[in-house]
Amino acid sequence: MYVPEKTPLSDPVPPEARYRSLLDDACDRAQTYLAHIRDRRVGVTPQELYAMQSLGGSLPEDGAPAADVLRMLDEAGSPATMATMGGRFFGGVIGGSLPVTVAVHWLADAWDQNACLYDLSPISAYLEDVVLRWMVELFRLPAGSAGALVTGTQMADVTALAAARHALLRRGGWDVESDGLFGAPPISVIVGEEVHATMMKALALLGFGRRRVHIVSSDAQGRMKAAEIPRLSGPVIICAQLGNVNTGSCDPLTEICEIADSLDAWVHIDGAFGLWAALDPAREHLAEGLARAHSWATDAHKWLNVPQDCGVAMVRDSEALRHAMSITAAYYGPLTRREPMQWCPESSRRARGIEVWAAMRTLGKRGIARLVENCCTHALAFARGLTDAGYEVLNDVVLNQVLVSFGNEATTDRVIERIQADGRCWCGGTLWKGRRAMRISVSSWATTSADVSTSLEAMLDIAAQVK
Repeated sequence: MYVPEKTPLSDPVPPEARYRSLLDDACDRAQTYLAHIRDRRVGVTPQELYAMQSLGGSLPEDGAPAADVLRMLDEAGSPATMATMGGRFFGGVIGGSLPVTVAVHWLADAWDQNACLYDLSPISAYLEDVVLRWMVELFRLPAGSAGALVTGTQMADVTALAAARHALLRRGGWDVESDGLFGAPPISVIVGEEVHATMMKALALLGFGRRRVHIVSSDAQGRMKAAEIPRLSGPVIICAQLGNVNTGSCDPLTEICEIADSLDAWVHIDGAFGLWAALDPAREHLAEGLARAHSWATDAHKWLNVPQDCGVAMVRDSEALRHAMSITAAYYGPLTRREPMQWCPESSRRARGIEVWAAMRTLGKRGIARLVENCCTHALAFARGLTDAGYEVLNDVVLNQVLVSFGNEATTDRVIERIQADGRCWCGGTLWKGRRAMRISVSSWATTSADVSTSLEAMLDIAAQVK
């Protein structure tokens, strides 16, 4: 008789006991990590990078006890993380997860739901429907707009632009989902000079091609010059941007949409973080014209501060989105409700709506607006402190992005390198209009005025030492 070999999963301990012991240990380790996150250095040292290699090597023939695996990961992995949860990481538009979203993430992982169909996970499908309706209401988008939760803004762009492709080709009598792009009427795509790289990747994935895109020049802050949009014939998509990744600037949506109306063009807005400006009364003018567009993409893991990963696609023409994303098979059964997998690229997918629901339900409209406002206020404080010290801020600080030069390119790079090594805060470098700069992105609920003061002190101390 065949007797299977003993494995870590075949011991006589009841499953519920194995879970309790491991989850208690994981909870203790996570709590310890978070309890010290504000005290530790933000970046990772060379020694910590070297130590994480202990988790690699060849796959062992025999498995290890689960408790040992968890211990190994914590001891070698936790020190090799960037402290994005601590309030002093400014190296990208990456929000630190709100406490409630971490808690419900743990619970959702225990549920382990496949959020593709209502019947497979009623709660996941229901909450996704709820938060997408809340998003449409929150951003004051046209009633009836549909949406989907995906991995991030890049896939939200893919999702929304697939709907645009469907709608524009349908006008010409072409079924792109059935007949593909071979022989299809060509669609012209227009973007700004400062378009984000992920938008170009999204366009390439959809078959539009990077080299065939029409590029419109931008002004000194990175805003598309609407007056230079070419008057093209045939199907046209205009991709506008809310929140330039360097300056935070926003394209003039009202002007762009007026031109688009004259061309009967589809306007898509890449608003990975800038879309949230619409919620702050002091900055909502930056998103004026938002509701005139045809589709929108943003991230919840940026300014809504939910765990990675969560992007949001929203489309005015719900039928275009559904047709672009629909999938049929006998084993899916009758589709009588809003089935999540019918509105997005993924079939098997995690239940992102649970964390989004928790964040929105905890903060409410006013809390989300305050989160945006606080980050922008901190960005202004950085800009004032650096300017007062004699360093050049290269952008108009309209949102949460600050670009600063410490002199020539070599000096700026040395300052950035020293700041990253120092550990009190972490910022990255960028190239803006031919000039090397340090980029400060303030995106976390955890960032306080004290964090700004500590970080500014570090920046100014180091900059004064670098010649």
